[in-house]
Amino acid sequence: MTTIQIEDMQLAAALLREPSLSAAARALDVTPPALSMRLRKLEAALGLSLATRTARKLSLTPEGERFAREAAALLGQIEGLRESMQRDDRRLTGTLRIAAPFGFGRQYIAPMLARFARLHPGLGVQLDLRETPWPDRHDADAVIHIGTVRDSSWVARTLSANERWLCASPDYLRQRGAPRVPREVMQHDCICIRENDEDVTLWHLRPAGRAATAKARRETLRISPAYVTNDGGVARQWAEQGLGLVLRSEWDAADAVARGTLVRVLADWQFDSAPVTLLVPSRKGRTARVQAVVEFLVESFGPKVAKGAMGAKGAKGK
Repeated sequence: MTTIQIEDMQLAAALLREPSLSAAARALDVTPPALSMRLRKLEAALGLSLATRTARKLSLTPEGERFAREAAALLGQIEGLRESMQRDDRRLTGTLRIAAPFGFGRQYIAPMLARFARLHPGLGVQLDLRETPWPDRHDADAVIHIGTVRDSSWVARTLSANERWLCASPDYLRQRGAPRVPREVMQHDCICIRENDEDVTLWHLRPAGRAATAKARRETLRISPAYVTNDGGVARQWAEQGLGLVLRSEWDAADAVARGTLVRVLADWQFDSAPVTLLVPSRKGRTARVQAVVEFLVESFGPKVAKGAMGAKGAKGK
């Protein structure tokens, strides 16, 4: 009878989590040859091929991926059991893994997690900044997502509202004029951000404020972009440099508007919003550290904090 050791489960979970054999070896604090030898011994004991190897890459087989996912789940249960036995002393231990978009993660989530880590010195914190943190979540304990969440089995909690603003530089507007109604946007150079699998050239908007009655007509614009990038910060900078109109999240555009390097146009129209959402696995079996960071982030993004952080008056993006 084959006995599976906890080290075997840690090995499999690391191979699922990390992008390469060398990265998995670093995560487990062993050498790549030692990790490769351990993997061969595990495969021999199970009588299964868990991974395929080439000169540059190691990929899990279907059997290997199943073993790794179940091993990761078991390790989570073991960690949860340990935490439940330590709950009386209120100390958090282990490693908390958070995934977030690049720009928003750097500007907001990283400082918040630094404060959280100081409150819990026994806890390790790992922040993975990704172009698409959702659904490319890997082994994250929690994911920060900006925009609509579709087809998720995870529990979603809105941290902050996040409008999207249409903006341009003062120089651009002096030269080209400001669109007064949505259809005039089609006469302008537009900057689009290519992200996820979304149709970023289709903009939806409707009258805002008192004009937004039940009968108010929703309009749709099909943009033919003059400039396209996959980085929201670059798109905002291009707009600040006078290249055209850009539709940006409030979190990213508000400071530029306050500085005067961007001007909000069509402010009496509301584009589809992109709320800041926290995604975590189901409540069943949630570890104490995940529950603690959920409560901390919800409190940090409270109404008063959110208004200050997201701009004086008034983002999806990276």
